[in-house]
Amino acid sequence: MHIHLKTLGCRLNEAELETWAQAFQQQGHSITRNIDDAQLVIINSCAVTQDAVRKSKQLIRRIHRDNPQAKLVVSGCYATLNADEAAQLMGVDLIVSNKDKNQLVEKTLSELNLNTMPAMSTEPGEISLFSRGRQRAFVKVQDGCRYRCTFCIVTVARGEENSRSIDSVIEEINNLHQQGINEVIITGVHLGGYGSDINSNLVELIQQILARTPIPRLRLGSLEPWELPAGFFELFKNPRLMPHLHLPLQSGSDSVLRRMARRCKTEEFSAMVAQARQTIPHFNITTDIIVGFPGETEQEWQESYDTIARLGFGHIHIFSYSQREGTKAASLPDQVSPDIKKQRSKQLHELAERLKQDFISQNLGTAADVLWEGQYQRLASGVVRFFGYTPNYLRVACDVTTDQVLENQILTTRLVSSEEGLISGNLA
Repeated sequence: MHIHLKTLGCRLNEAELETWAQAFQQQGHSITRNIDDAQLVIINSCAVTQDAVRKSKQLIRRIHRDNPQAKLVVSGCYATLNADEAAQLMGVDLIVSNKDKNQLVEKTLSELNLNTMPAMSTEPGEISLFSRGRQRAFVKVQDGCRYRCTFCIVTVARGEENSRSIDSVIEEINNLHQQGINEVIITGVHLGGYGSDINSNLVELIQQILARTPIPRLRLGSLEPWELPAGFFELFKNPRLMPHLHLPLQSGSDSVLRRMARRCKTEEFSAMVAQARQTIPHFNITTDIIVGFPGETEQEWQESYDTIARLGFGHIHIFSYSQREGTKAASLPDQVSPDIKKQRSKQLHELAERLKQDFISQNLGTAADVLWEGQYQRLASGVVRFFGYTPNYLRVACDVTTDQVLENQILTTRLVSSEEGLISGNLA
């Protein structure tokens, strides 16, 4: 059976998709990138914002329209929080809630009567990551969150914290590396809380991965800026742990952070950023910022703007606040008008672009080990342009002759210039 996998939302959803892809292949099924060829489609939906809910519903409808013969299974946060609504959408054959995600493959095959004799051995010939055009893999190590930020619906959808054993994570990473993966990104809903339920912590997990796997590059997914265990930043002195962290600040105003029920003040966040940069030169800190949170005054906005400018992020994901039914923030007074949110968002986008260019400029003239990806462009006069990422997650392009293949290689590259956020590099 040909299976098409689709996701919206976070890297955790991506990691789950990779796991399902391999599990389906081990059952003898194949993963297809072409939806028209699929007899089964799996959608991992999102509900982090009302817009994400809308996109999830649109995706379900579009996939059914494009391939009405395919069986359609929907999981993820939208399907969990709006199970009845999702089940009634045209074409949906099965809803799998977040708490049952670990059994999605088994439930799909049994409840839709799709169990078939395997057509191949349990070791897939072409790993799903490469068939989906990836040279890196997302590995989910933790689910759930014990905190309740007032804007967040995901913790309601994901439930209590649940950590995977270190041994199972090690086994998955070693299997991925044997299949040709050179970079693994470990992810979780509350990654910093890894191990709270199994008498472990994130530092121990990273130490064990570095000691017990040969994976050349280990990267961390989005990490809430609190509860980081002692010795965390010392780990980055190992060159296999990539010097890039995505730490969601959400606001640069302490009074707004209190209304958000965030557990990290701006002073603590600033100290964390300084520690990272003292440990490794050109350490890249990226973040999320919510603009126009309920009650955000002009003074609070200016505090936030000034804090963000001072911290100097390499990239900022900017979200205009939108009310999300089921969250405490939706009922807070003094909701900010759409016009003010739009104005502040524009200001922050302009600042974010300047900060990004500043960070790129700091890196020009240095050499970095770039993992080159499968994406490339054929240019005029026999030149091929490959794309890849530095350890600190800067996107680089390199022009080579048509007989050179860079895909999935880690090669030392000098960063020579940049244009519109893309760095040009020369192989060392």
